[in-house]
Amino acid sequence: MAVHTETESSPPLTTLVSGIINDAQQLMAQQLSLFQHEIKADLRKTRDAAIPMIIGLAVAMVGVVLLGVMLGYLLPWIWPNLPSWAGFAIASAIMLAIGGGLIFWAKTQFDSFNPLPEKSLEALKENVQWVTKK
Repeated sequence: MAVHTETESSPPLTTLVSGIINDAQQLMAQQLSLFQHEIKADLRKTRDAAIPMIIGLAVAMVGVVLLGVMLGYLLPWIWPNLPSWAGFAIASAIMLAIGGGLIFWAKTQFDSFNPLPEKSLEALKENVQWVTKK
């Protein structure tokens, strides 16, 4: 006949449960901190890349406007029977088609990635599910 006796060296169940809960809380806090760090780093990189891009876009827009004006004057010069307004209309249509194509291309580029740190977010979701399970 087996007799089960508890030794005084084993901690009580409440101590074990509170230790697990405390560890889970610390893990969640650490993952939230990591998530914040990754978001801040990504935002910093985005800002550092966006500043020269915005300046370059502004300069390129001025160049596109001047190119459109030049093309608007060039077309009636090549075809003297073409009215000036038609030359500018053709130049505008060409610029709009190029701009639309670039916007569509940029949209497909932005749709191809997720700016959030996926691994940290997945780990955080798993821990939240684990902690909230009963």
